[in-house]
Amino acid sequence: MLYGIAAATAALLLTAVLAALLRVPALRAGVVDRRRQRPLPLLGGVAVVGVTCLVAWMGEYTGIAPLGEGVGRLLVAAAAVAALGLVADVWRLRARVLVAGTAVAAACVVPYDETGAVGGVLAVGWIVLASLAFKGLDHADGLAGTVGVITAFGAGLVAAAEVMDGLAVLLSVFAAALTGFLMHNWHPARIGLGACGSLFTGFLLSSAVVFTRAGYALGPSVAVVFCLGAVAAADAVLVVLARLLGRRPLLRRGPDHLAHRMRRFGLTPPGAVVLLGAGSFSTVLVGVLVHTGWTGEGAALWAGGGALFAVLVLLRTPVPHPRRTASTQVSARLRVRSG
Repeated sequence: MLYGIAAATAALLLTAVLAALLRVPALRAGVVDRRRQRPLPLLGGVAVVGVTCLVAWMGEYTGIAPLGEGVGRLLVAAAAVAALGLVADVWRLRARVLVAGTAVAAACVVPYDETGAVGGVLAVGWIVLASLAFKGLDHADGLAGTVGVITAFGAGLVAAAEVMDGLAVLLSVFAAALTGFLMHNWHPARIGLGACGSLFTGFLLSSAVVFTRAGYALGPSVAVVFCLGAVAAADAVLVVLARLLGRRPLLRRGPDHLAHRMRRFGLTPPGAVVLLGAGSFSTVLVGVLVHTGWTGEGAALWAGGGALFAVLVLLRTPVPHPRRTASTQVSARLRVRSG
């Protein structure tokens, strides 16, 4: 207990300091997100991944908080996915490379002996989709980190209920590291997660949930897994539907995510993140209650219905076309310069 508190505190402080230190090197090296009006450095994920792995390794090395073979393999695979994401941040890899790499890593961590062949294939698919969905959540300041922290606490409670102490400690350390990162990522963000941090977040959390549900029946497991990742899943479904209906390329970036559309209702950027964070807390709480048996599987239907309703409402919200937005910004800049 005392070690868990000390480890989480160290992770929070180390990540906050390291994220601040990495901001200037990221700007000088050009590792930035150019979608915004100002370049946003993207090495915040390096701080989160590095500190999480360091603190977890110290617990394993000293024997105070051993991770266990399966959890250690999970962390190594998550770090490999993060490294692939870092390469994407620097050299802009194609999406299919990220998908293939994440799928290979997921296939290496799924406990097939407990999930079975069908459950294992579904688990690999879910881990890949969740990882990419969390990458999509990085479109708004503070959103991926906020949802990630809430989900990590929920998954940690589920792991503790299963007496998976190593996994519970790892998730608490990761949640603390994300909290330290959020000190610099809240609107207006000074540093971002990038593909490195967002893929690591989605992979670690989804794999952890698969670990905790391995051996359970498929139906209840689907309910718990969905509840713990409902916001990320809703964002991904919304984007896919919007782009299919609008006949736009699925992999092209655009202002059509959850937070973008919610701002059309007059919400401020922090207000949209707080509202989505509250939604994530609600669905994660339902998932924890279903897993621990405090409520039936039917509660997950309410969470799913709420997410579907939000997607359908926001789907009808008009968003500016990406090209039109870019041309409008250029025209505005030209008018300012000419004036």
